[in-house]
Amino acid sequence: MPVPVNQLVRVGAYVVKQHLLGRRRYPLVLMLEPLFRCNLACSGCGKIDYPAEILNQRLSVKDCLDAVEECGAPVVAIAGGEPLLHKEMPEIVEKILARGKFVYLCTNALLLEKKLDLYKPHRNFAWDIHLDGDRETHDRSVSQDGTYDRAVSALKVAKAHGFRVCINVTLFDGAKSERVAAFMDDVTTMGVDGVMISPGYAYERAPDREHFLNRQKSKQIFRDIFRLGRGKGWKFNQSSLFLDFLAGNQRYQCTPWGKPTRNVFGWQRPCYLLGEGYTKTFAELMATTDWDKYGTGNYEKCADCMVHSGYEATAVVDAVRKPWKPLMVALRGPRTVGPMAPEIPLEGQRPADYVFSRHVQDAMAKLQHDKPKNTQAADAAD
Repeated sequence: MPVPVNQLVRVGAYVVKQHLLGRRRYPLVLMLEPLFRCNLACSGCGKIDYPAEILNQRLSVKDCLDAVEECGAPVVAIAGGEPLLHKEMPEIVEKILARGKFVYLCTNALLLEKKLDLYKPHRNFAWDIHLDGDRETHDRSVSQDGTYDRAVSALKVAKAHGFRVCINVTLFDGAKSERVAAFMDDVTTMGVDGVMISPGYAYERAPDREHFLNRQKSKQIFRDIFRLGRGKGWKFNQSSLFLDFLAGNQRYQCTPWGKPTRNVFGWQRPCYLLGEGYTKTFAELMATTDWDKYGTGNYEKCADCMVHSGYEATAVVDAVRKPWKPLMVALRGPRTVGPMAPEIPLEGQRPADYVFSRHVQDAMAKLQHDKPKNTQAADAAD
């Protein structure tokens, strides 16, 4: 089973508990970004478009553990940037696992073989390797030749050392279903424990925004991929209802609070993909964010988004409320023919508010303000 049974049981029990307590909004996965710096400059990434002063910032071990405690989500996905550039990452992972959380450590795997001995296999831990397709597709996606071979080599070494290894796949405009299906066959042969797949999302400052899929194209290509994969035993580390949503069979709204993000700016609102304000605490994020302003049909920036960071939580909650639905989809697979679920109308969405530059300016001003204090602290430590 791609999603470990203990994770299914723990997350399911957690969701039921929230419902019994009458909580309408609650987190499922903490998206923890201890740094933005990366050793790649992918054309579809909006996470590294910051001045060097911000890219040099790191969350401390205490910052990370405080975020885990504040949020309370049963699963922690550690992303970035490239988390393996963080010198304290092994300690961060070890201490989060000690708190009984499930940890997915996202990485481009360029440093994985070098750093592997700093980590130990654990039933609640998995590497989540960024791999966007076959050799040509992936290397083009990350704008650097040779990355596919290095990632695959690291994947195999990690598996040989007893680690659970998943991959994270993002599809862009121009993706061919036959080629994606062949790639899925390849990673299945490699013994990958689970695949997390979703269409790309056009970050506000992503360098190559015109090559992201819109919703209609996304649904059709996923139908084609799932049809080609029927009966092949592909392992998806995602709920069957989210896969059914990708194939156009579920009309879901985004659940942005389901995967809240903590990064070097603070708690990011409204979600992992949109940075439209930051709060100091998780409680403030939940209480002061106008959640109804966001999501497909509500906000122009969200019009084409179908990414798992927004919709997986919706699917999980639906599965807990109606447990027969995911069982039916799991047995037959996502439907690949027939009419799709009605699309959410966009006529009433509010126009996009482009705020990235303002947040960068505010962050730079704060760094300049804090610089004398940091210098004094460093002098005192010496």
